[in-house]
Amino acid sequence: MLQRYTREGDKIVDPMCGSGTTLDVCKDLKRVGVGFDLAPTREDIQRNDARTLPLANNSVDFFFMDPPYSTHIEYSDDPACIGKLDAWNQEYYSSMEKVIKESFRVLKNRRYMAIYVSDSFKKGKPFCPIGFELFSMARKLYKPVDIVSVVRHNASLKKGNFHTAAVEGNFFLRGFNYLMIFKKELP
Repeated sequence: MLQRYTREGDKIVDPMCGSGTTLDVCKDLKRVGVGFDLAPTREDIQRNDARTLPLANNSVDFFFMDPPYSTHIEYSDDPACIGKLDAWNQEYYSSMEKVIKESFRVLKNRRYMAIYVSDSFKKGKPFCPIGFELFSMARKLYKPVDIVSVVRHNASLKKGNFHTAAVEGNFFLRGFNYLMIFKKELP
C-alpha cells in the first residue's frame, strides 16, 4: 500500500497502531510514520483515541487503519477502547464512523485511506458484516478505489475443532480480511 500510494517523506498515520508494524514499514520505506493507540506498546506510538486525533486538517498523505473486529481480543484496559464495543451493537459502528470522519478531516485532498478489517461471527449471534458496514460508511466521504481479499495464513483455522465448530454453528471459516482502499476527492 505504501509503495503504491505514497512517496518518500510522506506523512502516514495509523490511528490504531497496535504493535507498530505500520511505523516499521514507514521507516523502511523512508516515510514519516505517525502512530496513535489507546494502549501504546512502544515509545514511538503516541497515546490517543482515534476518534479525535491531534492533527491539523489536510495534513496527512496516507491514512491506514486496522480497527478492532469487535470484542474477540482484549486490546486494552482502557474503557474508551473501541475493541471493548461489541460489533453487534450500534455503538461500535458509531465509534468507527467518528474514526472514518476523522481520517477524512486530516487527510489531504487526492490522497488515499485504507481499512484492513475482517467480518465477525460469534456462536449464538448472527453473522456480523463489519467489512461491509465500514465500507458503506467510508464511501459516504470517499471515492472507493478497490477491495482486496487478503488471505490469512492462520494455522489455527486448519485445526479440526474450528471446522467442527463451523459445522455445528452453521458458519464458514473466513480465511481472509478485507483491504479497502479509498481516495479523498474534493472539487
